[in-house]
Amino acid sequence: MKELNLSQKKIEISGLSVKYGNTIALKDISFSVHEKEIIGIIGPAQSGKTTLLKTLNRTIELIPTAEVEGVVKIDGIDISTIKNVNQLRRKVGMVFPLPVGLPLSIYDNVAFAPRAAGLREKSKLDELVERCLKQAALWEEVKDRLDSLGTKLSGGQQQRLTIARALSHQPEILCLDEFSIAVDPVTTMRIEDVLKELRSQMTIVLVTNLVQQARRLADRTAFIYNGDLIELDDNEVIFSNSPAEKITFDYVRGNFG
Repeated sequence: MKELNLSQKKIEISGLSVKYGNTIALKDISFSVHEKEIIGIIGPAQSGKTTLLKTLNRTIELIPTAEVEGVVKIDGIDISTIKNVNQLRRKVGMVFPLPVGLPLSIYDNVAFAPRAAGLREKSKLDELVERCLKQAALWEEVKDRLDSLGTKLSGGQQQRLTIARALSHQPEILCLDEFSIAVDPVTTMRIEDVLKELRSQMTIVLVTNLVQQARRLADRTAFIYNGDLIELDDNEVIFSNSPAEKITFDYVRGNFG
């Protein structure tokens, strides 16, 4: 496992609770994520994992019934005080479980956000598109057909295009929500290789339904169950024979979930 800068906290979550109407999604969650760390988030369906991700870039606010309490800080700044939420969402990129390609060319899928942010110079856009597609391990497959519709790509390619699009914002934090659901095992491993390369450049929050994926990729892993943060520790502890909580031991060994 790489050595983390434990003195530099990229994300600080304190007393975070979220509910949708009468349904409680998260209960008083508190933890920190270090600079350039990959943190895995595991737990059964409906445990609050996706809700947690949505609080990090305030897309939770797009859900009318959501009520949020507590504090989320990024680089020491309470994100609720950030007036330009689009700026926050550029800083905190998000990749969702199912690839949702824009009905545009492959090139324009990646260039869309930078253009919206004011980048117009073609040479710089060309360089950015190529860099992001390379980072997403897609460049070699599409470099000769950048004008083709992104929605015509295979499912695995579309998921990597979604990652390239998220990277076009040049995020400091990349959140991934069960990216493996819609892709085959070979593509999953390719994306995992991409994440291993990106770990030196940004902080990654990885929600996954594959326990072994968290074990392979993360520096630390958090286990969330029914909205409670049960345990967060180094992978050597979480996936050993002696995590702090028996329920963690049972979950990572597939005894329930």
